[in-house]
Amino acid sequence: MVQKAGIITQLRLDELTAALNSGTFVHAGKMLNSLHPADVAHLIESSPPKTRHILWQLLDSDHGGEVLQELGDDIQTQFLQGLDSHEVLAITEGLEPDNVADILQQLPNQLIKDVLQHMGELDRQRIERVLTYPEDTAGGLMNTDTITVRARFTMDVVLRYLRRHDEIPEMTDNLIVVNRQDKFIGLLPLRKILVSDPSATVREMMQTDVEAIPANMHDTAVASLFERHDWVSAPVVDDNDKLLGRITIDDVVDVIREDAEHSLMSMAGLDEDEDTFAQISKTTPRRAVWLGINLITAFMASAVINLFEGTIEKVVALAILMPIVASMGGVAGTQTLTLVVRGIALGHIGRSNQRWLINREVLIGIVNGFFWAIFVAVAASLWFNDWLIGAIMAAAIVINLITAAVAGTLIPLLLKRINIDPALAGGVILTTVTDVVGFMSFLGLATIFYA
Repeated sequence: MVQKAGIITQLRLDELTAALNSGTFVHAGKMLNSLHPADVAHLIESSPPKTRHILWQLLDSDHGGEVLQELGDDIQTQFLQGLDSHEVLAITEGLEPDNVADILQQLPNQLIKDVLQHMGELDRQRIERVLTYPEDTAGGLMNTDTITVRARFTMDVVLRYLRRHDEIPEMTDNLIVVNRQDKFIGLLPLRKILVSDPSATVREMMQTDVEAIPANMHDTAVASLFERHDWVSAPVVDDNDKLLGRITIDDVVDVIREDAEHSLMSMAGLDEDEDTFAQISKTTPRRAVWLGINLITAFMASAVINLFEGTIEKVVALAILMPIVASMGGVAGTQTLTLVVRGIALGHIGRSNQRWLINREVLIGIVNGFFWAIFVAVAASLWFNDWLIGAIMAAAIVINLITAAVAGTLIPLLLKRINIDPALAGGVILTTVTDVVGFMSFLGLATIFYA
């Protein structure tokens, strides 16, 4: 299904590109504005910078905001640059408060203040309520558009109240029950309203075993709750249980996707919002920093090798076999690191099960270490007709695979404890540890036995 969608998108992009190259901008504009905003955003993100700006200019003004909210932060910033407060206000008109808040957060603080000043009182209050909280919290995710009822009302009254609305907010599966102070009490599912006795009260039909989400809860924890309970929406409250808004599943899907992109891109030292078609001047410095960090760690491994220069000169085979030891440790460590980072992200790993996890990974390292050590020892011995070098290599592989298991488990746990993203820094540290230990054990043992 994903592959099919990708083919369709590429066909649309090719058709639009052909229209642009032929100069038929009117036709290209009609094609573009007939698409769903999410599809337009995908087409823009799939285009080089020059084509991207032409597509943006061809968009109708009333579609700009809907497309903008679907774009990544980097591309949003590109299109928002140079706009004044009136233009920003026009482009965000009609969007949900949480989406407007996400867009405003890409702007300078002074421009945000100017935009808010030109808004209506009600819209400003809603957006300011969302902007109060960091964007990676429940408060930053929530939408203030909610329908609330009191517990004393009957189903008949609730139905008549709903019919007074032209439409109800999207993804409304529950009405939120509050008291006179707007404090959250429970949820009234729409399905119960439709089939219940009209004389039954909200108090009799509502669910009270559902806890609201605190506004300061991290968005990753919010996503876990939605996944665990199969929620479509959930209320958000402040520290005093006062209702602030609600979170819907579409926002949670965005969080899950962003977390997945973050884990993937962080392994390479890149930002999850990295633009595929970003300009060279922008993307080169980001990569250069990470390359510099890796270069430092490579020098550390090289320094260890340099300590055994004399041994390598005497036994040339060591230089040939060294990469095997380091590579085996690197792969084993990456397997453990990936598993632990995933477990941390899903909330599976806590203090109660960390010791069990470490013991299991060490045991796996021992079993794999001895299994592959025997294989490598025989291969190296037959290759160089030297059983001693095979035995040294076998011992080094066992040591490095055990080290990789311990490091792959402990490094992300320690980084998480000191509030450093393990997906970002874990890979570099792990590679350094396995390289240094691998070279040290292999060349150290060779120095002892060949001296």
